[in-house]
Amino acid sequence: MRGKPEVKDIHQVWQEWDPSAAPFIDVRSPGEFQKGHIPGSVNIPLFDNDERAEVGTLYKQVGKEAAFLKGLEMVGPKMRYFVEEANRLSPHKKLYTYCWRGGMRSNSLAWLWRQAGLEVDVVSGGYKAYRRWVLSQLGQSLDLIVLGGRTGSGKTEILHALDACGEQILDLEGMANHKGSSFGAIGEDPQPTTEHFENILHDKFSQLDPQKRIWLEDESRNIGKVFIPDVLWQQMVEAQVFIVHVPLEVRVGHLVDVYTHIDHQLLKEAVERIQRRLGGWATQQALEALEERDYAKTAEICLSYYDKAYDYGLKQKKTNSVVEITLDVHNPEKAARKLIALANERIPIQ
Repeated sequence: MRGKPEVKDIHQVWQEWDPSAAPFIDVRSPGEFQKGHIPGSVNIPLFDNDERAEVGTLYKQVGKEAAFLKGLEMVGPKMRYFVEEANRLSPHKKLYTYCWRGGMRSNSLAWLWRQAGLEVDVVSGGYKAYRRWVLSQLGQSLDLIVLGGRTGSGKTEILHALDACGEQILDLEGMANHKGSSFGAIGEDPQPTTEHFENILHDKFSQLDPQKRIWLEDESRNIGKVFIPDVLWQQMVEAQVFIVHVPLEVRVGHLVDVYTHIDHQLLKEAVERIQRRLGGWATQQALEALEERDYAKTAEICLSYYDKAYDYGLKQKKTNSVVEITLDVHNPEKAARKLIALANERIPIQ
């Protein structure tokens, strides 16, 4: 147990990792972790952001030995904390760890944890190797069905109804913490970075069968501040599209149900963000309706812009395969069953 930590390739680790049995511990600084990390990993930083910067500066300006000694000075008082945290997170006395390149930081803490009686595996090449692997995996060919429909059609609810029916889905908006419009961030957690969005996406990919169809919503190239990877975006552009048509009044009613519990000021700011596209007069009308708590009128005015934007985006797609269904009411479960029946009639993409 007290020898060298075992170093394993990310492919091997990914195959054997059981989150319920062994945690993944990221020992990089909080700033590095925030930018992107292996989904499900826990951050126990060897250095905080300021300490990492100080050690890095010493390494560049003075040399490796000075940086090493400063690092020891910083880490010494925290060694007990590192062991206690690792024990708390590892009820089965087993854990995996990584740093940026699988170097000094991860190996140093792995050594400490093994001295404390834990079984520790270090990811060879660290987070950098993991990122290379993620980007290569995101390029795999998938049998995608894009679920389209104008704003307010209830696509997200239909997507989750498809999931409940046993279909495979990718909820890109859920992973991006954004509903994909000026109103999209309201009520959501902060968005991940694009880098970490790719990590989350890969994590979801690994849970799906690429040989079976996968449903996902029609999206713009970006979802809020997060960008869909090019390799996935190109497949979405060329994929078969199933469009759900829902009457305007039903869409308006659905949006009112979704957004009326939201802070009034946030709704006002969202309307103002699309002023340039909506036009001055329409924006004024929407804001006046909002002040009068006439949410239906506000939604209808905003939809005049979003409908045009969606129709334009649909025309840009390269696919010639479009299936359309019409719903008279907001009924995600009924829509899902109808979509599955139609999907079963098509020839899967080879």
